[in-house]
Amino acid sequence: MREMSLSGLRVLDLSRVLAGPYAAMMLGDMGADVIKVERPESGDDTRGWGPPFAADGQSAYFLSCNRNKVSLTADFRSPDDQLLLHRLIAQADVVIENFLPGSLARYGFDADALLAHNPRLVWCSISGFGADATRPGYDFVVQAESGWMAMTGEPTGSPMKAGVAIVDVLTGKDAALGILAALAARDRAALAGRPALPVSARRVQVSLIDSALASLVNVAQNTLVTGQPARRWGNAHANLVPYQLFASADRPLVLAVGSDTQWLAAARALGLDELADDPALRSNAGRLAQRERVVAALSLCLQTRPAAEWMARLEAAGVPCGVVREVHEALADSAVRSGQDVSELAQTGISPLWNGIVRLRPPKLGEHSVTVREKQWSLFDNLPILSDGDV
Repeated sequence: MREMSLSGLRVLDLSRVLAGPYAAMMLGDMGADVIKVERPESGDDTRGWGPPFAADGQSAYFLSCNRNKVSLTADFRSPDDQLLLHRLIAQADVVIENFLPGSLARYGFDADALLAHNPRLVWCSISGFGADATRPGYDFVVQAESGWMAMTGEPTGSPMKAGVAIVDVLTGKDAALGILAALAARDRAALAGRPALPVSARRVQVSLIDSALASLVNVAQNTLVTGQPARRWGNAHANLVPYQLFASADRPLVLAVGSDTQWLAAARALGLDELADDPALRSNAGRLAQRERVVAALSLCLQTRPAAEWMARLEAAGVPCGVVREVHEALADSAVRSGQDVSELAQTGISPLWNGIVRLRPPKLGEHSVTVREKQWSLFDNLPILSDGDV
C-alpha cells in the first residue's frame, strides 16, 4: 500500500447523513484513518434510506459517502462510551460533527474545552443555518431558501431543485477544505516552534446556507450588479449565447460557447456562415441581444443530423460540446477511465480525487466496534485493508 498525503491523520467522524460523512470520506480517500461513530441499532440515518439496497443489505445512499472508514457504535448516554470517545478525541487530529448547538455539550463533549485540552485538535462543526441556529438543516430546504430553486427550472415552470443533494456535497467539500487549511496552519506553527494555535483558529464552522450562497457565484453577482432578481433560464445561460441544450436528429446535446473565438469556430463548423459573417454577432453582448435569432438558427441546423456527427465537427473546431448521457452511461465511462468496472464502483462509489484510493469498503453498522474498543486508534496499524486497485 503506497503512502498517501494524509496517511496517519486521525479523524473522528461524529456526523451523519451527507455533508459531514462526505467530508470525512474525502479525508479518508487521501489516506486519513477515519472512525465513524454511529448510534447503536439504527446507525447513520442514511442506512435506512432505501431502496435501493445492495445485496449485503447496505443502502445505496450510505455506500455513496462512507468508504475508507471503520464503524464504531456508541451510546452518548453511556458513561463507558463517553470515556471511550474522550480517549479517541484526545488522540485525534480532527473531529467532524453536525449536532444541533449544545447537544454534544450535554454529554460532556464541549468543543472549546476539548480543543483547549488537545492543542493539535481541529474541530469541524457543520450546521444548516449557522453555528447558533437551532433549525435542522436539510439540503432541500436550503436549496429553497438560498435562491437555488428560484433560479433553476424552465422559465415558465415551477422552481426546481437540483437532481442531487448538491448543497450537502458542496458543504462537505467546504468542510474538508477548511479542515485542511486549519491542519496546515497548525503544522506550520509547530514547525516554526510557535505556540499552538488558539482554539478559535482550530474551530472550522461551515453551514449549508453559507456554502449554498457562496456557490451562487455569477448568479449572485448578476443580482448584486443589476439589482434584479435572477431568472430561470432552463438549460440556457444567463450570460452567454449560445450556451444551452439543443436537439439533434437522435439525441440531445449541449453547446457551450465561452468566447467569441469559439463562436466563430462553432458557426463555421455548423455551416452557419451567415451568422459567422454578421458583425452584430461577433461579441457575446451582441449575441445576447439577439438570443432568439441565434438559438432559432442553431436549433434548425442541429436537428438535421445525428449528435455524433455534430460532435465530430465541433470538437475538431475546438468548440466545447457534449451529448446528454444517462447516469449509467456516465458511470460506465468513469469505470473505463479508472480501470474498474461498474460492479466495483457499486461497492465503493466514485472518488473525485486523482490520487485517492479505496482502502476500506463502507462498513457494516458497528463492524469494528470490538476492535476499536480494544485497540482504539492503533487498530489501523494492522487493519486488513484493500490493496491498490482492489475494491
